[in-house]
Amino acid sequence: MNNKSNQSFDREDSKKESAISTPDSRFNQTLRNVQGFLKGRSIPGKVLLTRRSNLPDPSKLQVPSPNYGRSLSFNDAQTSDRRALEEDNEVLGNPSNNENSNKLTSSTSNVDNISRGAQKSAMGARATDSARVMKFTKVLSGTTVILEKLRELAWSGVPPYMRPDVWRLLLGYAPSNSDRREGVLRRKRLEYLDCASQYYDIPDTERSDDEINMLRQIAVDCPRTVPDVSFFQQEQVQKSLERILYTWAIRHPASGYVQGINDLVTPFLVVFLSEYLDGSVDNWSISDLSPDKISNIEADCYWCLSNLLEGMQDHYTFAQPGIQRLVFKLKELVRRIDEPVSRHVEEQGLEFLQFAFRWFNCLLIREIPFNLISRLWDTYLAEGDALADFLVYIFASFLLTWSEELRKLDFQELVMFLQHLPTHNWTHQELEMVLSRAFMWHSMFKSSPRHLAS
Repeated sequence: MNNKSNQSFDREDSKKESAISTPDSRFNQTLRNVQGFLKGRSIPGKVLLTRRSNLPDPSKLQVPSPNYGRSLSFNDAQTSDRRALEEDNEVLGNPSNNENSNKLTSSTSNVDNISRGAQKSAMGARATDSARVMKFTKVLSGTTVILEKLRELAWSGVPPYMRPDVWRLLLGYAPSNSDRREGVLRRKRLEYLDCASQYYDIPDTERSDDEINMLRQIAVDCPRTVPDVSFFQQEQVQKSLERILYTWAIRHPASGYVQGINDLVTPFLVVFLSEYLDGSVDNWSISDLSPDKISNIEADCYWCLSNLLEGMQDHYTFAQPGIQRLVFKLKELVRRIDEPVSRHVEEQGLEFLQFAFRWFNCLLIREIPFNLISRLWDTYLAEGDALADFLVYIFASFLLTWSEELRKLDFQELVMFLQHLPTHNWTHQELEMVLSRAFMWHSMFKSSPRHLAS
């Protein structure tokens, strides 16, 4: 009887491993990674948000991002490979007998099978870093970059040294045709330089009162931008931020400058500076660069910011109706996914607008460690025109990371907790879990919009 049971579990494991390794759409692959958790549950993904005594701790399970998922950054590739080998020894036994150890002959429960399957899937994702780099290289080396393929790759993270080129392409700043790319970038950079000279590099006597007030507000906000990263306290960095923001605001009078847009420039600034500066951001000095290079970096930031906000400009117009609309959708989505949390927040009298407005306004830049922002923005930019809607799912996943904790807090404690979320020790693993849950929920709800309508 035991032998038959073991053989049955062996066959199930083989099928699961085959399903995980088979190339498929991002939707199917993500669902396979969590299919055991979802069976028979009316609230999708709830088990990922609550801890039960008879289930493994979800924080210890890595559910990789769809397609080319990975749990750590490209810089951590070597470390993750070593960790993969250590986990391989723990879970599978002697690595020299992979074929035999792939069969979990001692399994006694479906939950245990699912747990081990998820661990093996995560290890496989970590082991594909070199393969992913080759795929990026192949896509980028073509005469014409196929943006859809690039988006699929970028969704799960971009190797840091490729990030500047990939981001320019994803945002439509750099043309997909490689023959035109250099000429277009040169022309766009000169256009930015002309605009900055025309609007920024002039005396205040040539500005209107509104323009003077806007410039003063930008000058106040720049020193407050990412205050925990010393690099942004450099005078030249703040001057570049000021010039980019003021030029953008003058060129976009429908919204002008709105507090929070200053945060949105920072990922672009760090990524494009990384083409010229090595090592930790905290050790960078922008004064080491020539004025021409600084001008080019500013231009790249300006155009990428412009293209990013083009699809969600009503987030920053008067009364910011775009953000208010998305906050309402977030409230409805949380109610569908985790009704106890939704009910508790409502009973305490806390409005989603009180904490989620900043999330949409600054795209979580103030909520998670800055060293994780570039990875998060890989996914943002890969979403393209669908980003605004997908933000709702990311922020729902982000909020429900603390499902249990939130249900125990009163109004004042909720406000304090959500204003100072415990993310300072987050690694790429926690971020990947947030993105994976977001993708899973989006795949489930996107074809059923009535689920999000009261």
